[in-house]
Amino acid sequence: MKTALKMIVVTAALITAAPFAASAENLDGIVTTSETSLGKILVNTSGMTLYSFDKDSGGKSACNGGCAKAWPPLLASSSASEKGNYTKITRDDGAQQWAYKGMPLYGWVKDKKPGDVTGDKFKGVWHVVKP
Repeated sequence: MKTALKMIVVTAALITAAPFAASAENLDGIVTTSETSLGKILVNTSGMTLYSFDKDSGGKSACNGGCAKAWPPLLASSSASEKGNYTKITRDDGAQQWAYKGMPLYGWVKDKKPGDVTGDKFKGVWHVVKP
């Protein structure tokens, strides 16, 4: 009887902890993960793919002006809190942008529906972001 009770308690603990383990790469209300044709990737809350840009470095975005119109930055409010691998960078225009593992995050205007990954490997410098 004690063994059965212990099993129930352990099982309940595992079930309760499972959502937290699965969300380790999520940023509540901003970024989550999704399975796509390229595997598990980061997406915004609308399910749209997030990308990184090889020309970004040192916690700075190199995508401004026309580039930012085609590749909209994932903006952060100044009051938003950083969490785990998610940090904020300051763009040239003063806006705050989310970054994952130091790489600023962007959408792509040619992705039309959740699961689209049309920007991956664009010009060899844009990539889906994998957790």
